[in-house]
Amino acid sequence: MAVDFPTTALEDVRIKEFPISVQAWTFRKFTFVETLAKLHELGIENVQAYYDQKLGLPGEDPDARFHYEMTESQKTKINAELDRLGIRVVAYGVVETIDDTDVRRLFTFAKEMGIEIVVMEPKWDDWTGIDKLADEFKLKVAIHNHKTPNKYARPEVVLSHLEGRSRRMGACGDTGHWVRSGVVGADGLRTLSGRVHDVHLKDFDEIGNLDANEVPFGQGMANGRDILAELTLQNYAGYLTIEYEKEADALDPSPAIREIIEFIDSVTYYKGYTQILGSRDSRYNKHGWNHYGPGYFTLDEMSGILTAHGGMGLFWYSPKQLKDFVLELEFLVEEDRDNSGIFYRIPDMPVSDDYIYHAFEVQIDGASDDMHYTGAVYDAVAPTKKAAKGPGQWNHYKITCIGPNITVVLNGEQVVNWDMEPRGKIRDWATEGYIGLQNHDNGSPVHFRNIFVKEL
Repeated sequence: MAVDFPTTALEDVRIKEFPISVQAWTFRKFTFVETLAKLHELGIENVQAYYDQKLGLPGEDPDARFHYEMTESQKTKINAELDRLGIRVVAYGVVETIDDTDVRRLFTFAKEMGIEIVVMEPKWDDWTGIDKLADEFKLKVAIHNHKTPNKYARPEVVLSHLEGRSRRMGACGDTGHWVRSGVVGADGLRTLSGRVHDVHLKDFDEIGNLDANEVPFGQGMANGRDILAELTLQNYAGYLTIEYEKEADALDPSPAIREIIEFIDSVTYYKGYTQILGSRDSRYNKHGWNHYGPGYFTLDEMSGILTAHGGMGLFWYSPKQLKDFVLELEFLVEEDRDNSGIFYRIPDMPVSDDYIYHAFEVQIDGASDDMHYTGAVYDAVAPTKKAAKGPGQWNHYKITCIGPNITVVLNGEQVVNWDMEPRGKIRDWATEGYIGLQNHDNGSPVHFRNIFVKEL
């Protein structure tokens, strides 16, 4: 039976950490080499090169530009400078006026330079040639929007062009131009859900005013937190590309970039965490996970929701054993009697049911009591309060292990703070080990999502 999962409001989203890039147009008063130095000072490791920025390479033509007509010597020197500073060119754009006959040259250049995304605003409506070349070169193409009256100002127009195209064809949502065009950023991203390849994070002090004043992202009407929350909901797989265009600050945009990064950090919940349910191109997968015992887990690759079936088995994360860590995840039960749990510090690869005597389990069971109720460390210590939400609602676990101590926080309420010792069925416990999710029985289709780990 299909489950009608509740919609998560943007204000309730725990925002995940995204890699940060900067659109080099922010430093348009500088050469590309000077831009790299500025980014290095800011601690930024990714850049989106812009079409035709002067290179600034010693010994080369002073008018040479970051262009698909760069010489081999220029490309070699640019790559050496990138390697020296530990910076990658992850995208290139915005390409606006290129003729369709030059797209192959552009894509060849992008592939040679290790660029992942080409950001474009095609002047023609037939994207068939770009579509085919994106597949041939295995590059992503992101269609950018400038403000009204730009032909791509409305996200629904971009979406209409993307329908039926390769999945490598997507959008670059420019949040600042959306604000000036009267488009709420999170709404624009939602319209393009599943096709967002890049974002340009910009902000203005008024919405719907083409002459609004630019402010650092997070300080204006773009509602930066909602934008990052929507990207989290979509499991966005790209970069947060910061762009700051205010002419008055063009000679020194670094302070504004720092403010933007501080804002992003301030609203990011999963800072320093690893999302251990894998994903690629915004689709989740079970790579790195194994199953022991009867039953199985299914995965919705779009939502990232894992569902337990049958049992009693264990779905465990095999890439590494964890010692001191914070594990956070969400779970939902369909009925109070649904039964599952989170095992931690499983000492060895599970090859029999013996692991249940050597690893503790944080319980999920709303129909039992005391040491077997949701929030308990099973058969060892009862939760201090009942903090679980009812069936059909997402619950949030935060499980912290430091040495012998475990704390369990359920829906913001600490329910366990205990120094572990052998109890109940647990004969002994390990100081490090694997984590795993239990599938208990045919009558317990417990659902999990948003599994994050931070090693301490």
